[in-house]
Amino acid sequence: MILGYVTNGFAHHTLADALRILGDLGYRSVAITLDQHHLNPLDDDWPERAEEIGRILSGFDMRCTVETGARFLLDPKRKHQPTLISEEPEDRDRRIEFLCRAIDVAASLNADSVSLWSGSAGELPADGTHLDLLLSGLRDVIAHAERHEMRLAFEPEPGMLIETMAQFERLHNSLDHPLFGLTLDIGHVHCLGDGDLLAHAGRWRDKLFNVHVEDMIRGTHEHLMFGEGEINFTEVIGILTAIDYAGPVHVELSRHSHDAPTVAADAFDFLSALWPK
Repeated sequence: MILGYVTNGFAHHTLADALRILGDLGYRSVAITLDQHHLNPLDDDWPERAEEIGRILSGFDMRCTVETGARFLLDPKRKHQPTLISEEPEDRDRRIEFLCRAIDVAASLNADSVSLWSGSAGELPADGTHLDLLLSGLRDVIAHAERHEMRLAFEPEPGMLIETMAQFERLHNSLDHPLFGLTLDIGHVHCLGDGDLLAHAGRWRDKLFNVHVEDMIRGTHEHLMFGEGEINFTEVIGILTAIDYAGPVHVELSRHSHDAPTVAADAFDFLSALWPK
């Protein structure tokens, strides 16, 4: 396992500064949330900026994952919109284009995977139509990922069309593609009371491309600092060790950017004490 950090927790830093801080702390993976000032793939000069980021990663011997969950990158007024299940075709096309560009960025950085999610149905009730739209959009994205042999790590997210592990399994079975795997967020499983973590980890060990960790309280989707919620992280690290997981484990504390360097240091100390020797 490689300990890492998600850069949505460094919203007030440049990406280069965030990487240097995380590298100095000892993190050896980073999940780069593409955003307005963090390697925005919609900017024409992203390839040049990706070269700089690649050099920094190389200097610290850090791996990376590309995350696509920026809140307002595609629409300044609507959080996490548009999505693959948006009502308007042009909105869905915008999300597909963004995800394909994220794959291009990931390929330029030799990233482990691109992490993504379904989106929510908004004010409309979710139905079979939404799932059909999701599958169609994901097939387009997978076709682009094939050109780079880039893995896609899908994250079930509370409040979205695909939020539970059972829903993810049905989605995975429908797509049945070797590049399509899982981002397992430990807090989300706990928040939703979504079954046994050991069973999930064992079931998906061969398709587990990315892991997010944070503390959480059952029934409340709020990412908390370790020790402020209910999760037993000795147990969590033990489960990931038991399935021989060798990929990145990324701390996701997106609401802690106001004190990012201190929070990242405290998280590193907390998890390092539990890390397998």
